Amino acid sequence: MAAPWWKGAVVYQVYPRSFCDSDGDGVGDLPGVLSRLDYIRALGADAVWLSPIHPSPNRDFGYDVSAFDDVAAPMGGMAAFDALSGEMRRVGLKLILDEVLAHTSDRHPWFAESLLGEKGAKSDWYVWADAKDDGGPPNNWLSVFGGPAWSYHPARRKYFFHKFLKSQPKLNWREPAARAAALEVLRFWLRKGVDGFRLDVANSFLHDDKLRDNPPIPPNLRGSAHWAHAPNMQKRIHDSNLPENRKVLDEVRAVVEGFEDRFVFGEFSEEPGLIGEFVGAAHGLQSGYTFTFLDDRSFSPSIFAAYYRFLNERPHVWPCVTFSNHDVSRTVSRYGGGKRDDALAKLALTLLFSLKGTVLLYQGEELGLGDGAIEVDQVRDPVGDLYFPYSKGRDPERTPMPWIAEAPQAGFTSGTPWLPVDPAHAAMAANVQERDPGSVLNFTRTTIAARRGIPALVTGDIEILEASDQILAFRRSTPEQSVLCVFNLSREPATYRLGGQTSISPFEFGPGGWGFGGGGLSLKPLSAFIGELA
Repeated sequence: MAAPWWKGAVVYQVYPRSFCDSDGDGVGDLPGVLSRLDYIRALGADAVWLSPIHPSPNRDFGYDVSAFDDVAAPMGGMAAFDALSGEMRRVGLKLILDEVLAHTSDRHPWFAESLLGEKGAKSDWYVWADAKDDGGPPNNWLSVFGGPAWSYHPARRKYFFHKFLKSQPKLNWREPAARAAALEVLRFWLRKGVDGFRLDVANSFLHDDKLRDNPPIPPNLRGSAHWAHAPNMQKRIHDSNLPENRKVLDEVRAVVEGFEDRFVFGEFSEEPGLIGEFVGAAHGLQSGYTFTFLDDRSFSPSIFAAYYRFLNERPHVWPCVTFSNHDVSRTVSRYGGGKRDDALAKLALTLLFSLKGTVLLYQGEELGLGDGAIEVDQVRDPVGDLYFPYSKGRDPERTPMPWIAEAPQAGFTSGTPWLPVDPAHAAMAANVQERDPGSVLNFTRTTIAARRGIPALVTGDIEILEASDQILAFRRSTPEQSVLCVFNLSREPATYRLGGQTSISPFEFGPGGWGFGGGGLSLKPLSAFIGELA
């Protein structure tokens, strides 16, 4: 049987607010996305994932939904969605929506009715709990964005649970009517012809019904900057990540697979080991990604090797693979020194396109963009507002796409952009890179096209061969093809011993920088070799 379209596909993530603005209001929109479809097609992408497009008060910029069955007016409304969807079908691009079903905005009519308590039909559609005797919150759960994950509401004289902002109350998936309403959201958009969904915090649909405290992570296991954030000092096993969450994901998958040829994958931002429970060939979601690579700043071979050795013990899991998105520092900034580094960008892209999984490519990654510059008066993200300057939040990775170097705002908008366009990004604009055969953009196009002709890199299994301080080597294989992939992830020359693997036909794939000699491969800094084994 042929593999489903999504297995090994390249999915291009569009953060619409920052992609292309068609009407000069400074906010990207769906007509802007439509105007750039030729660009996305030229990349070689198979599908487009749109970050949330629903009406929202934008406290968390679309991840706080106030209406699930509509498209926000600043995005162009439903008419713009229909136009974009129709054109994508015509040109053969799949459309994936970002659905945020673990919580809603506090402006959602469901929450307004839940505030009525027993007077309304939706009393239990959100997670409410009594205060402790001293008036404090019911347990020690902490918000991902800082502070308690509970807020008191005098309308009900109870606390409500919010894993994120106070304005994002947690939907109660233990309430059958609330669960049914959430699943109906998926059916609504599937009937409109979308090809699938990315589910936000798919590990967090269920909470512990006994509201037990999360246990602490022992201090000796808190070693990196990641643990500086207070919520990361807890093991998140009661506010989310419950094993029974899989039953909910089974229901989600059944809804999606009730429509022909559709795809659903999830974000699993905590407890990465649970991907084996939450994703499977016959259970849970069809695919998903953890933050193993997204949180990593080392670019160490051992990180990639350990992750795929873990997955190979769970062969039922087909992962998504991604190095960057709207929530984390961009690849070049995280793995490099914060400055433009086209060599690093090309190597990271080669690795991304070589690893096993469905590729999630974040807008601007194909240009080699790093994080945009953000000053204190430009902060829009609530995380940056809380922690600036220790952390600038997520605004740096959300700054607008540069399209035309010589145009105002690099061609993103004719108005004032909602986030600043980094002046350094203008020099990396798409129109400049289009004209440069050696650009990161043209490298991305060439590499994606070459990957299509190497089936083992698209749907093959993966076997880790070496993970030293410098070298990451692995084999991708199908019954018909075996491909050797060797990467020097360091900035010093390195050698990979071939052993008995001497009959190898190199592909024109990746940045090059290798040579045969002395029974091995010599690799220059930030280089890669991809070749077919006889």
